[in-house]
Amino acid sequence: MTSSKHNIGTKNESSLHRSLKNLYAYNGKTEKKHGSFVCDAVSSKGEAIEIQTGNFAALKKKLPLLAKDAKVRLIYPLVINKTIELYDNDGQLISRRKSPKKGIIWDIFNELIYAPGLVGLKNLSIEIVLVDAVERRRNDGKGSWRRKGISIEDRSLEQYREKIILRKKTDWRRLFLTQNKEYTSKDLAKAVKISPVLARKTLYTLEKAGILRKKQKIGRFWLYILQ
Repeated sequence: MTSSKHNIGTKNESSLHRSLKNLYAYNGKTEKKHGSFVCDAVSSKGEAIEIQTGNFAALKKKLPLLAKDAKVRLIYPLVINKTIELYDNDGQLISRRKSPKKGIIWDIFNELIYAPGLVGLKNLSIEIVLVDAVERRRNDGKGSWRRKGISIEDRSLEQYREKIILRKKTDWRRLFLTQNKEYTSKDLAKAVKISPVLARKTLYTLEKAGILRKKQKIGRFWLYILQ
């Protein structure tokens, strides 16, 4: 979502983002002006749609402003299964393989930690969309050293699977906090089989959102309880 005073930024838009934008648009209404902002799309119910594939830092001020006057839906595409295609500089396919890494719903906290105030915000729903995607890479020597210079060129939608809609804070409690009423990051990581780092991000985000609060410290770990 961008201010209407600026150009609409679609030049670097991924194929995945574009596919979801067209899927959610009502009567093809994409890049639609809504108040002082330009939205990715407008739904059949008149909701402003924003599709965010990266972290939510850029949205923590914009979405609350828009949600004061309109219904807003934030779409977060979560890649459950990823196929990686590697091309050479001439555009010839070198290899095609399935990535061993699979997305899980807890991954949203890697992004939401930058904008915990969006959780349970009035007039805002967050929709986790589970998808399969194809990632196109090029062996051009310009990419990350972690990928040995291979660049990521694009991500495209392969299959839309299902969606999880979160509107109220009770929705977040039911989905993520079903184990007990008290949590440390160590206990949460073990219970739901996520990394300790992701467990800490989850509890921090839910505390900042007013769903949990710190009770006491047990050794190196904070104990969080439901508000």
